[in-house]
Amino acid sequence: MTVLAASTSVSCPSLPTLEEAYQACRQETAQWAKTFYLGTLLMPPAKRRAIWAIYVWCRRTDELMDSPQAQALPVECLAERLDRWEERTRSLFSGQVQDALDLVMVDTLQRYPQPLQPYLDMIEGQRMDLQRHRYARFEDLELYCYRVAGTVGLMTQEVMGLDPAYTSAPWSERPDTSSAAVALGIANQLTNILRDVGEDRARGRIYLPQEDLERFGYSEADLLAGTLNDNWRALMDFQLRRARQWFARSEAGVRWLSADARWPVWASLRLYRGILSVIEQLDYDVFSHRAYVPRPLKLLDLPCSFVIAQSR
Repeated sequence: MTVLAASTSVSCPSLPTLEEAYQACRQETAQWAKTFYLGTLLMPPAKRRAIWAIYVWCRRTDELMDSPQAQALPVECLAERLDRWEERTRSLFSGQVQDALDLVMVDTLQRYPQPLQPYLDMIEGQRMDLQRHRYARFEDLELYCYRVAGTVGLMTQEVMGLDPAYTSAPWSERPDTSSAAVALGIANQLTNILRDVGEDRARGRIYLPQEDLERFGYSEADLLAGTLNDNWRALMDFQLRRARQWFARSEAGVRWLSADARWPVWASLRLYRGILSVIEQLDYDVFSHRAYVPRPLKLLDLPCSFVIAQSR
């Protein structure tokens, strides 16, 4: 399904202007996703606004489960929240607006038509968090990562667009960027999981596959206690190498993107991957430190990303 009504149905009489609504999205993206936001600033205005709108929809979805208010609610209430959010999301694809953030999403969907399914898949990923706080195998975790993050690649690929060099010739076959887009989302989510191990354990969630804990002789009790030992370092080294493999998978598709999207995507990819190097510099102590790339290093990396983006 890639259909959106041409007209917008507004159910709230006191909506701000579209420009004001987009500015609210910009501010929220800048506040909560600093590395991601920096990458969006390298895009043309229309594309960056659309990416901000999609990011805020994703954040609203995530907050249904992970906000402080949500953490205090019983599972039944959270499930009901997700059901209502799914219904509201379906309405967005019919052009129905309830508030300012709906307004920018409907505008984005009209400018960059895209399928509904990735949005429903992300909501399904949130439902996984209702009952599932452990993952036996990586294959199980991969599905979760696709739903909560790989879907973002599918949501944004129509905004990024393709380089005409790959589509203009009569004999050209339109390249499919979906696999690479999903791979980048999964790589980002694996990075989030490794960065947030300490925070997630406080909420009773362990996303590292149980088979990996067993393989490296590191128990769940060790993780919950924040034990730093050689087993933990070996386990984390393995996890980082896996995440880097997913980043490598994503690189193949960046060359197909339009010229005005390649630089920001390369910048975001390289900067987010840089978090993995910071984890190594912290000697894998993600229990008492939050790994992030300092702003000066982010700015220094931008020229490198620009040079890489010039080659297809």
